[in-house]
Amino acid sequence: MTASPLTLVGAFPHTRAAPALRRLGFTFSANGAYAACLATSGDGGWYPESWRLGGSEAAAQGGEQLVGGLIVGGLGGAGAGGPAGGMDVVAMPVPLPQAAGGVPESLRSQLVSLSDGRVLICRQAAADRHELVVRTPASVRESSAGTLRVPTLRLMAMPAPEPGGPVAVALGMDGRQVSAVWLVSADGATQPQQVAEFAGVSGGGVWLDRGGRLLALDHLLPARTEGFGTSGPMVKTVVLDLATGTVSPFLELAPHSNDRLIAADPGSGLILVRSDAPGEDRIGWGVLGGAEPLRFPDCLHRTREFLRPVAIEPAREPGTAPADLRVALQGDWGAGSSLALWQPSSGQLDPVPVPPGRLGGVGHWSAAGLRMPYSAPDHPAGVATIDVDRLREGPPESPDPVPTMPLRLAPLQGGAAGMGSVIRIHPAPGNAQGLHGSAPRGSRGGSSGWRLDGSAPPSDGGRWHGARTVELPGAAGPMEAVVYGGDAWLTAQHLVVALHGGPADAWRLEFDPALQRMAAEGLAVVAVNQRGSTGYGVEYAQALQNAWGGPDLEDVLALLESVSSQRSALGLEQPSLFGVSYGAFLALLAASSAPEQVARCAVVAPFLSGPRLLAEAGPAVRALTLRLGGAQPDGGADQGPDGPGARDVLRVCHRLTAPLLVVHGDQDAVVPVSQSRTLRQELLRMGRSEGADFRYVEAAGAGHEVLAEDGAPVLHELLAGFLRTGRPA
Repeated sequence: MTASPLTLVGAFPHTRAAPALRRLGFTFSANGAYAACLATSGDGGWYPESWRLGGSEAAAQGGEQLVGGLIVGGLGGAGAGGPAGGMDVVAMPVPLPQAAGGVPESLRSQLVSLSDGRVLICRQAAADRHELVVRTPASVRESSAGTLRVPTLRLMAMPAPEPGGPVAVALGMDGRQVSAVWLVSADGATQPQQVAEFAGVSGGGVWLDRGGRLLALDHLLPARTEGFGTSGPMVKTVVLDLATGTVSPFLELAPHSNDRLIAADPGSGLILVRSDAPGEDRIGWGVLGGAEPLRFPDCLHRTREFLRPVAIEPAREPGTAPADLRVALQGDWGAGSSLALWQPSSGQLDPVPVPPGRLGGVGHWSAAGLRMPYSAPDHPAGVATIDVDRLREGPPESPDPVPTMPLRLAPLQGGAAGMGSVIRIHPAPGNAQGLHGSAPRGSRGGSSGWRLDGSAPPSDGGRWHGARTVELPGAAGPMEAVVYGGDAWLTAQHLVVALHGGPADAWRLEFDPALQRMAAEGLAVVAVNQRGSTGYGVEYAQALQNAWGGPDLEDVLALLESVSSQRSALGLEQPSLFGVSYGAFLALLAASSAPEQVARCAVVAPFLSGPRLLAEAGPAVRALTLRLGGAQPDGGADQGPDGPGARDVLRVCHRLTAPLLVVHGDQDAVVPVSQSRTLRQELLRMGRSEGADFRYVEAAGAGHEVLAEDGAPVLHELLAGFLRTGRPA
């Protein structure tokens, strides 16, 4: 049999004409005047952005600097210097264009926003080599900040860099599990200066002084034998003195506890820690150098939300006591996130009513307000400026009405969890328990205390499609899903069940260009977080340990059975499946296990089984596969080789009858393209016709993030069209 040639999607030229639709890796400069992130418009690869924030202490001084022949800074004016006025200062993203023939950024690029608007970038040029460069806004020029030869490297900004001094610390790790530390300058002439080297694995990083000398790090202690037993590895916080290169203990609450410093205010001495010394993982607080022991308030102990401090408010008056400072904490549970304020002296956690969506986990608090990255399904990522007092003290907003499920036309059958009610729609955040509050959806004006800058509107002048979270039945209990399609999504003409990658990942209540394109095509989308998804507690996330394609496949099959029976009763076509990476593997298993319940199946960068991936992937992916328990070869002793739990796509793909579209980047360094090529060859061997039964597309020059690289809009359109019609036009 002669195989038809592979279909190739060529690379597309870089462009900055389109606004950014995805942003990640936000960092804020030490003075709060600037931020930086990686951005992409979806059709031109990743590039750095430098955000002119204004309204900070530095901007209020009106200082301008000459950098690389450009005037930067001096962003004072209206609003600089006060919370109310700061809401009037718009944050401005400035793309840093790529020079012709220059090195493009990747998702592995690390950024540090400098206090003059420049951006320090760390690029991994090879497995053991990192290039450090400095970029200037509105210029294609870049200057070298040195080269470091180490397998693993991460950057931390200095807390208050002096003119001409180091701007960042680089922490590296080699194969000997030895940590090395360098000071990085941005003058274009000074190479990184190594200042320390110590044994062990380090992580985290919190500055204990404003001068940038004392850096607290998480230090991993290996397992050790004591008496007749062996203690597991532990994490303790140590302090690195950059002036002497010495490391000393800092936080050790109990002999076998994990103790981390997670935030500090060097001016007042307020510190926040995370420790399991109290018997379970909790957040506590204390004063650096103080005589009082650490305290672990009950209000910071949440059984659902994972709390993390994102910013400490600067003291409003000189001499403010540490216990009177306010801390902004982000709470994460499931697909969404929330914001709350905590003051040690108050003893309570006060919700801040921000719109539903996803906050970025980092922030900067100044006189201009609290600034954080934010995204929602109908708001591409931007920078939110939050006046927490105005939000909390303003008149209460009327929460969005909780929609009811209109479909009561046919009894719902199937699903091990039962289907007394197929859907429970999560209430709007204003009605939720925990940290959530209410806020006007899409509010952007400064008068409300919330403004979102830099969030791109659709190019056609319309509106992005919104989504909500709902609760659906799985095989062993409820699952959360992000749903596009309004109240009647279950009865939409075309319905897509979307499966995320990972497996240690989840769909979030944030903007997703691929799902937006499907919604624009008229597809209802159910992006489900089955067992194994992160954000729902340790037990839920670890359900797939040594069981890839087990509990999660059961959940997907239970959902397909329930939804397909309902749609069949109404004369609607069966749902389609869409999956990326691990989700593509899961989608292929599901489409092969329940072929009568799947109308179409589109997969991006799939692998065939954990063991097959283990045999072909690189060292980092092999290590991750082993750590997540993906090496088990079959679905368990109680199931035959072709049973629903079989975890090898090649063993069950003969059952797949739905039209299939496979997309893979030919430079994928995570899931080798050979996995999809093997699947294609097996389908041809079985007599399936390419172009009729299935379509195979290789994206030339694309990596694992093929849906966010050059030519991504073409692939988005291809996927949406196929999932709607089944014809891979």
